Amino acid sequence: MSKKIEKLFKSYRDQLIHLAKIYGVVEIKSYARSSKRLTISQLELLLIKHRIKLPINRSSDKANAKQELRENSFRNAYLSLAFILFIGCLIVIRPYIKNIVNEVKFTYVAEEYNEPTATKSKKKEKILESNKEKFIPEYENTVSLNSETALNLFNDLGYDLAGVRAGQKVKPIYLTKLPKDLNSLGNTKEKRELFIKIVLPLILDENEKITDNRSKLFKILSKNFNTVGERVWLKKRFKQYKITDQDLSELKMRMDIIPVSIALAQAANESGWGTSRFALEGNALFGQWTWSKKGISPAKKDKNKNHKVLQFQVLKASVKAYKNNLNTHNAYREFREKRAKYRQNKQQIDGLELTKFLKRYASIGEKYVEILQNIIVRNALTDFDNSNLLSIKLKKGVVL
Repeated sequence: MSKKIEKLFKSYRDQLIHLAKIYGVVEIKSYARSSKRLTISQLELLLIKHRIKLPINRSSDKANAKQELRENSFRNAYLSLAFILFIGCLIVIRPYIKNIVNEVKFTYVAEEYNEPTATKSKKKEKILESNKEKFIPEYENTVSLNSETALNLFNDLGYDLAGVRAGQKVKPIYLTKLPKDLNSLGNTKEKRELFIKIVLPLILDENEKITDNRSKLFKILSKNFNTVGERVWLKKRFKQYKITDQDLSELKMRMDIIPVSIALAQAANESGWGTSRFALEGNALFGQWTWSKKGISPAKKDKNKNHKVLQFQVLKASVKAYKNNLNTHNAYREFREKRAKYRQNKQQIDGLELTKFLKRYASIGEKYVEILQNIIVRNALTDFDNSNLLSIKLKKGVVL
């Protein structure tokens, strides 16, 4: 019987199935009805279980192995593909995971400096839970860190200017006040670098907001129809940039960033690298004048002048007011026009070149431009013109 079966079927598997049908193996019939495919080994075991003699002239072990391999080929292919995809995903998300870890570490260390010493130990236990909460700055309780604490904070966070110059992103830590003892560091490189570290994130944050608004403006202008919300948004921007005739070309010219090198140089010059009375008492980084009651009177003021230096509750407000000043005041129209030409020609905005159009910022005119250019060149401030803030998703920066 077995020899006849061997001649009828070329496939050893076919022989096994035929034998199962002849002897009425119930298990194989049930598998056939459920459309399940048994392997050769499973078929053999079922036949042996029912004491059915297997074919003598069966395929070689090598042939059986090939048959088994063919049966499992699809499964192996799917498993291999899934494994490759898994490895690929790990490679792709590795920078993201690293960034998140750094953000958690950054937030943790920064908050330690924002807490009184007595509560630091308790804060360590609760830091993981608080990471999910939104950060709400309370400017009413602002404090001024001393220079040593500020330096230690930046060192612990890995925030150094050499790294930023090399392309590292700036940690978004915003000091609300300057260190009162900044002048104790003397006229040294350490004092200038600490001042830059404090002011740089504030400038970048304001520039980032302007860039986001600028992108939204061009998106709105590219549409044939604008929603009510978009029209309201445009109306607010016209008011913000002091444009009464709703001139869109003028809005595009005014809504733009201030080069970081210029902002740093002007802040350094106007505040004496963060040591002037106006900077320490009124957070006035840019020496803007005001004729209102809210201001600090200069000690040596001309009797014929009744101006004051505009004061602010926090340093960030000073940066915002400064940028609004350059982007709206008629005295800096040439500055804005030159900046717009860079945009039109798709060129990088040159901070050093744009200082030529700020001679009306101070009464000394051209001499003021020379001072700014000297500060920029001597301190290599153009290195920061392409700097960017580190994107913190857990919290919107840390305010101290």
